[in-house]
Amino acid sequence: MSESTSTTGLKRALGTPALTLFGLAYMLPLAIFTTYGLVTQLTGGHLAGAYFVTTIAMLFTAYSYANMVRAYPVAGSAYTYTQKTFGAHLGFLTGWTLLLDYLALPLLNYLIIGLYLNEAFPGIPSWVFIVASVVVVTLLNVIGVRLVSGANLALVGVQIVFIVVFVVVALGYVASNGQMPGILDPFFSGTSTVQSLASGAAVLALAFLGFDAVSTLSEEAKDARRSIPRAILLATLVGGVLFIVMAWVAGLAFPDFENFADPNTASLELMTRIGGGALTAFFTAAYIAGSFASAITSQASVSRILFAMGRDGQLPSVVFAQLHPRFRTPWIAVLIVGLVGLLGAIFIPLDIAASVISFGALVAFSFVNLAVIKHYVIDGRQRSGVAILKYIVAPAIGFALSVWLWTSLVQPTFTYGLIWLGVGVVILLVITRFFTRKPPVMDLAESDDLKVAAE
Repeated sequence: MSESTSTTGLKRALGTPALTLFGLAYMLPLAIFTTYGLVTQLTGGHLAGAYFVTTIAMLFTAYSYANMVRAYPVAGSAYTYTQKTFGAHLGFLTGWTLLLDYLALPLLNYLIIGLYLNEAFPGIPSWVFIVASVVVVTLLNVIGVRLVSGANLALVGVQIVFIVVFVVVALGYVASNGQMPGILDPFFSGTSTVQSLASGAAVLALAFLGFDAVSTLSEEAKDARRSIPRAILLATLVGGVLFIVMAWVAGLAFPDFENFADPNTASLELMTRIGGGALTAFFTAAYIAGSFASAITSQASVSRILFAMGRDGQLPSVVFAQLHPRFRTPWIAVLIVGLVGLLGAIFIPLDIAASVISFGALVAFSFVNLAVIKHYVIDGRQRSGVAILKYIVAPAIGFALSVWLWTSLVQPTFTYGLIWLGVGVVILLVITRFFTRKPPVMDLAESDDLKVAAE
């Protein structure tokens, strides 16, 4: 039966433009401002240079994702690719590490909402906004909010409008300021070092999770072997260019980054400097709306993954595999993700939350690059001249860059990341009875219940 006429799988209705749009919406074009102050200080004022490094690294990894989608055009992303090429045990640990990203992403959105609304309404503590947003988003996910491509279009459209306004206003401010900094200073100058750029670039990997999310729609894409790879590369390229341009303009407009009053909300200081209260209000509204929408989608996504893991025996089914009798959503998993987001947003600093997401992403990216070499060269024996470039050289560069960025993360990140990985190893030992049997294989598109849970 053809892809388009199958009655047992997900409906294949998404083309390359819709898939690319999904990736951009998930990446959140305004994500540059999440870590704007932190990474600008970490890199000594060279945020644009750090984004350039990250974009290059992510393009190589995106190319590896594109190659693996052609081999396995099914839902599952890095988990599926590692499991298919290296076996169920390593696949489970890769999926478990990537799960850290998805758990931390709602947390990061709640933290941002709290920080920025507190700046707008300083009389109200940030934890009040965090609690309120967690409650609203969790209730919406329990009830079952259906997010359609039109919502993604509106979300990305508002952000693109703001980006255009921001770039025009910022360049106007720089031109009228009379003290034009060096045009390449935001990328690299005498005060920058390779290590500082790498440390900043490592944190910025979290901004590129959208192209990874595109691969999870393989079973809902028209001609997945062509449209998904194109959308992955397009989302990565377009997102990277947007990030670099905004970082460059911000670096020109606010070169004296040492004067940030609070690195966590330095983007508000930037907006106030170049555009006054009107631009700051526009930015806050667009950013909060984007963060709220991202919180809804990311909490829904990780709840779906936890539901699948519970249903397939990788987590306790009595907790995670339960659907609400009325709304048919994985309500216990939704509540757990909401609780994790609430506690994390209140107690974990922004820089650690951002780095933890990058920790899981870079581990998963590394294994996807290795999976290309294993699948095409070792197992498939494709070793011609062109194949060497496509399936050895490109993924090897992607792997090396991912590992380099991963090892450049700040030290506290490894404490959280390795603890999480240790928990995954313990779970793997339990479900495999000390490696005497294979772990259950998670199928992200197995049942109608799962599709309902995703909605």
